[in-house]
Amino acid sequence: MVTVLALSAALAYGVADFLGGAVTRKSTALRALTWCVPVGLAVVVVSALLSGGSPAPGPMAWGFTAGLSGGAGLVTFYRALARGPMNVVAPVSALAAAVLPVAAGIARGERLNTSVLLGVLLCLVAIGLVSMEADSGKEVAGTAGTGWRRLLESGPIMAGLSGGCFGIFFILLKEAGDGTGLWPIVGARLGNVAIVAAALLFLAFRGGDLGPRISGRTLIGLALLSGTLDAGANVLYFLAAHGGMLSLAAVLTSLYPAITVLLARIAYSERLRTVQRIGMAVAVAGVALVTVG
Repeated sequence: MVTVLALSAALAYGVADFLGGAVTRKSTALRALTWCVPVGLAVVVVSALLSGGSPAPGPMAWGFTAGLSGGAGLVTFYRALARGPMNVVAPVSALAAAVLPVAAGIARGERLNTSVLLGVLLCLVAIGLVSMEADSGKEVAGTAGTGWRRLLESGPIMAGLSGGCFGIFFILLKEAGDGTGLWPIVGARLGNVAIVAAALLFLAFRGGDLGPRISGRTLIGLALLSGTLDAGANVLYFLAAHGGMLSLAAVLTSLYPAITVLLARIAYSERLRTVQRIGMAVAVAGVALVTVG
């Protein structure tokens, strides 16, 4: 059951990322988030009300902190893309997001049998391979400053930080407990809202431009659907993490880049690179071993 829930979360995350990417092609990431995050909050509030349970300060605080981490990871990830090539940023971020929960699960005393452990290791490899994109060749603007500032704002370092934030998001949702229904997910979404609001205020203070407005039924519909699926993925991951081992749930959920890549191949006729094809095959083998185990 954990495998099904985690893979379903990966599917939902992958489709949500693809749709969100389609929206940002016409606008900007922050514009897209102003649509996706609020509708996601509405979805999880309704889900929490229907599933029973009641909000409690402790679990809600864990969830809110998880949402802050996830929101910060998203902002850092997009900033990393502006600093370094996608073929470096994406796999570094995805692997960090998967490895941290595995380490946390082992520290908590989780023990995987040989078949499942091998499957998890293969999935980690697959995440890196599938996430790799060809370098567009576009020159990335240099980072202002020298020394530590230049190092910390480099693409790979920021990618690692974003992945770390995503990994912490997975871990904190596990720590939130499952005795209050889905209310910790509501807390997480409130954390996302807080991060987006802070980003908007910062941009306004700096006098920045949000970019083209999102308009038209199709584009607005895609943004709303992306937010809905992302919220659904949060719920599925939460159920998976509390139905079994954190390490297993997080790794399988982190396979979502494979879904995004496949959808891009179908919708935009983007060719799968050899390394991505290998990653897909490795992912299938990893999931098979996890399922059998």
